[in-house]
Amino acid sequence: MNLDSINSKILECLQKNARLSNAEIGRRVGISSPAVSERIKKMEDLGIIEDYKTIVSPFEIGYQLKAIITLRAFMGKLKPFLEKVKTYDEVINCYRITGDENIVMEVVLKNQKHLEGFIDQLISYGESKTQIVLSSVVKQKEVIPIK
Repeated sequence: MNLDSINSKILECLQKNARLSNAEIGRRVGISSPAVSERIKKMEDLGIIEDYKTIVSPFEIGYQLKAIITLRAFMGKLKPFLEKVKTYDEVINCYRITGDENIVMEVVLKNQKHLEGFIDQLISYGESKTQIVLSSVVKQKEVIPIK
């Protein structure tokens, strides 16, 4: 689907604040609330809009550590790991990557002991490397540029 200027403006509004009402979006982009609703529904159906979510600060709810863990899977262990990783509550992002490692995960953990236990779960799948995140320099961008 080619995005016209109105759909682009609607997406920009939703990326900045997905809780805006259709009436408010309509005022900002110059169309009626029902027209906004119809355009949003079409973009959802086409997969342009994938999801709506609330982002929670892990540190405000008791997690003390964030880490980046890479995994080089053992022969024959990558596919089983790709299924297993979906069950780990600690994993907030996981990517299959190119290079020496197969997987990179972003995880949140309550403390060092929790980290140690989590790493122990990975041992049967491959060799892992862990880096503790000290701070976020660029957080996930709220807005993907729409051109």
